[in-house]
Amino acid sequence: MQITNLFSMLGGLALFLYGMNRMSGGLEVMAGDRLKTILEKLTGRRLTGVLVGAGITAVIQSSSATTVMVVGFVNAGIMTLAQAVGVIMGANIGTTVTGVLVALDISLIAPLIAFAGVGVVLFCKKQKWRTAGEIVAGLGILFIGMGMMSGAMKPLAAMPEFTSILTWFRHPAAGILAGMLFTAVVQSSSASIGILQALAMSGVMGLDSAVYILFGQNIGTCVTAMLSAIGTNRSAKRATLVHLMFNVAGTLLFVGVCQWTPFVSWVQGWFPGAPAAQIANVHVIFNVVTTLVLLPAGGWLARAAVWMLPDKKQTGKEQAGLYAKFLEEHAIGGTAVALDTLRREIGRMFLLARTNAETAFEIILNGNTAKLPEVSRREEELDAMNAELTRCIAHVSAFEMSGADSVTLNRLLTVVGNIERIGDHANNMAEYVERMQEKSLKIDGEKVDEVRRLEAVALLAMDQIDFDPAQDHQAGYAQVCACEAESDVLNVRYRENQIENMKKEKSGAELTILYSEMLTDVERMLDHTLNIAQALYEPA
Repeated sequence: MQITNLFSMLGGLALFLYGMNRMSGGLEVMAGDRLKTILEKLTGRRLTGVLVGAGITAVIQSSSATTVMVVGFVNAGIMTLAQAVGVIMGANIGTTVTGVLVALDISLIAPLIAFAGVGVVLFCKKQKWRTAGEIVAGLGILFIGMGMMSGAMKPLAAMPEFTSILTWFRHPAAGILAGMLFTAVVQSSSASIGILQALAMSGVMGLDSAVYILFGQNIGTCVTAMLSAIGTNRSAKRATLVHLMFNVAGTLLFVGVCQWTPFVSWVQGWFPGAPAAQIANVHVIFNVVTTLVLLPAGGWLARAAVWMLPDKKQTGKEQAGLYAKFLEEHAIGGTAVALDTLRREIGRMFLLARTNAETAFEIILNGNTAKLPEVSRREEELDAMNAELTRCIAHVSAFEMSGADSVTLNRLLTVVGNIERIGDHANNMAEYVERMQEKSLKIDGEKVDEVRRLEAVALLAMDQIDFDPAQDHQAGYAQVCACEAESDVLNVRYRENQIENMKKEKSGAELTILYSEMLTDVERMLDHTLNIAQALYEPA
């Protein structure tokens, strides 16, 4: 084998991996946050979960991305482990589409496909068309790389030293181990199987060796999901364990089939002279048959995962920073997971700010400063969440995503900032009571009724905020707008009352100043609530 062949093989490998990355990345971006909605809504039954998992993986061309999303949803409590079992099985079926595409062997028109895709990327201004161009270009580049690899490896078939090494892989353990290790490094079973097809197309390797490497590749693809489970809860880790058990069980089943039946000869007879098609069809048969065999035992798989990973009590230290660590580990197929988890964490932050606002009103009306430490503690937690969520949003912004998802991410950043400001104003209001007590001042008379009215308006507005994008929020948005407008009117009226009371000497200067600052904080809280509603509900 000449050095030029080696360079050509490495170049072909680079083009193949890059093309697959562009194609799957573009498909995922085009699908966008809709993947999350589909997975959430359509996985109630195990068979439906299989179909959904297969369909989504066939669309985005990455079982790793689908599995990572499932792990994220289980971690967030959106999906149960029982629902995840079916989706994971379906993802294994969906990932076979890539191998089937490679087996079509359209290398002759691959340069034309790549040229068309690049042309769309260069000359179209709309993001949707540019993403479609990336998908087409990635497909063309993938086939160009495949052709270069298979052509460069043909001389290896004439090298006795190399062919003798490949005979090792006819032993199931060696082949499975090689497939596992290679796929674990590449972190894509579709890519590693495509490379295996290139080896077969060059005549270097026969199906009798390739099948065991193929089985190992199915196990190796579990590594990506396992990495994604670092820092997640026990249920999410169990989902990755189900994924591993599925592929190990399938491998054991088909090793027995290959050893005790002429399965390899049958497949060779069905597709004579087409090694890439032989591998693609073994991959399809492996995943479909394994799913049919294990689907009835899906509940058992879930229970086995629970038995292997029983619940354990987490300490506060283990809980701290859990979300940030989760996001740092989710770069592959993580856009939908990240956006959904961000919404949930921001929703939790908002409830914390709303609780502080309610407590602040309670302290003002009752004059009881015993709850001031609670408000202060929650305010510190809000500040910490603001910093953590901002870092997470910055991290997610580096993900490849659609224009709509990018707008959503920017709006969530706006929401986080406004929630933090609500917390600041609630904390200010609570501290005014402490200052009033130091000066022996007290809110009474008509001011109590005014504060009760402001409390009702402010809490009503906050109760309209909902972070579920699937719901219709128009009525809630209108209510927030009405509350904010009413707050402005009330502020003007109550300030005028203050001036009248000062003229009649019913209110001292110090109490008037503190009460006016309190009115300002309530007004600002309503302003920030309206900002949040606009960011969440107004069309882009």
